[in-house]
This record gives sequence, structure tokens and C-alpha cells, in this order.
Amino acid sequence: MTFSSRNPNADAPIGIFDSGFGGLTVARAVVDQMPNEDIIYLGDSARAPYGELPLASVREYALECLDYLAAQGVKALVIACNSASSAVLRDARERYSVPVVDVILPAARRTASATRGGQVGVICTEATANSRAYDDAFVANPQITLHTQACPEFVEYVEAGITGGPDLLAVAQDYLAPLQDDNIDTLILGCTHYPLLTGVISYVLGDTVTLVSSADECAKATYARLTRLNLLHPGPRESRHRFFTTGNPERFERLGRRLIGGLVADVEQFSALNPAWKD
Repeated sequence: MTFSSRNPNADAPIGIFDSGFGGLTVARAVVDQMPNEDIIYLGDSARAPYGELPLASVREYALECLDYLAAQGVKALVIACNSASSAVLRDARERYSVPVVDVILPAARRTASATRGGQVGVICTEATANSRAYDDAFVANPQITLHTQACPEFVEYVEAGITGGPDLLAVAQDYLAPLQDDNIDTLILGCTHYPLLTGVISYVLGDTVTLVSSADECAKATYARLTRLNLLHPGPRESRHRFFTTGNPERFERLGRRLIGGLVADVEQFSALNPAWKD
């Protein structure tokens, strides 16, 4: 089998950025959908969670990390964080010469086609809720009524490696009760930590509510963008996955393996606060 019209930039890696661990769900989805692609993942776990920070701080930290990934010669940047997407997406698309994919717009597009009655819920961080980014994403769909619920404790549970148990169930029931009262038929998991809590969320809401994962939809959008630009690596190969964290590499690897399996290995330290740091 031969591959013609090959784009020389197809060999470059995909850069994936998140405030911490949640974006690993995007990395997992990217690897599953594009197994021949190299990835470089950077999690700013030392300064997480972004959801509790002012938008100005989120913007500063996110651009700092995206600048590093862009400098590594990536062929695309994936902002695998809803809080960061709401803060820097427009700036990032003007700042970088490579395609930039976020998690908000792909999830909104999928939701618009999935909802049956137009009653849509979104669970997210405080920063994403305050930004009204999902409200803006649905502005062209007046038939959709959006019900937003911030769920900050969900991030704490995921980053502690807890995805079940009575305490988490009680928190989920409390967070999701207002959305049940609103009779939503579709729910956006508007934080990339939340797909790891699909079990408890589905248990509370029941099978009649369709869940839309911003992580999965982001990976699909990345595939589509790279395909349109002829940037997908055309043939099978052993791909390379590199993981950096601004926090503790051992903790990041331990939790990453617990959450998404053996994909996370040999995590490297990145000091975002030291501009002289070099790979």
C-alpha cells in the first residue's frame, strides 16, 4: 500500500494542553481515534484547578503553556480544558500558525444534533460558567434552552482518583437535582475531568438523558481538522506519547495510569515559571 500527496508536516506531533489531569481524557480519545499520531501533552497541574481562578490568570497561564507546545513544532494545538478554551480560544487562533481545536464548540455542535426537546444542561467549572462560553456557542440555536450548573467538587474527586462511592454519589445528586427539575434531555460534560465520572452521572440522571463528552467531541474535531488539512499521518507506525506536568511527575503518572491506563508513562517535569527552561 502506498500513500501519495503526503504533507511533510504530517510527521509533527499534536500538542495537547490542559490545566491538569482532565485533559488526559482528550489525550486518550485522540490516541484511540488517531493511533498513528505522536502527541505532546502538557498539564499545568501545579497551578490547577483553573476553574477557581480569575479569567485573566487562566489566560496568562494557558498562553504560557501553549507557547511552549507551539515552540515544539506541533502541527495542531488542542486546548483540552473548558476553562482555558473560554479564556483564550480567540487569542490562540490569532497567535499561532497551526490549527487550534477547543472543547466547547465541538461539544455544542454535537449537542445541537443530539437534543430531542431543546432542554440542554451543561455541567462545568465556575470559570466556564462565569464566562458564558456555552451560552455563546448556542447563540445561533434559539430552539435550545441552556441550563448551566457549576460542579467544582467533581474536579477534586477526579484529581484524588475517586470516581465512585457514597460521598461522590451524594455530591452528584446535589449538583444534578436542579437539572433534573429542568427536565433536561441532554447533558454536556463541560469539563474534561467529567467523562471519568460518567458512571455516577448516568446513574443519577438515568438512561433518558444523553451525555455529550466534550473530550470525545474534541478528539473528533481534531481528526476532522487534520483530515481537511491533509495533516494526518497516513500510515501505521509506532507513535510516541510525551507527557509533561508543571507539578509532581510521579503523582501525575500514578494518577494518570489509574484514570486512563498505561498510556501515561515517563512523565517529565516542566517548570512553567522558569522561562529559561529548555526541553
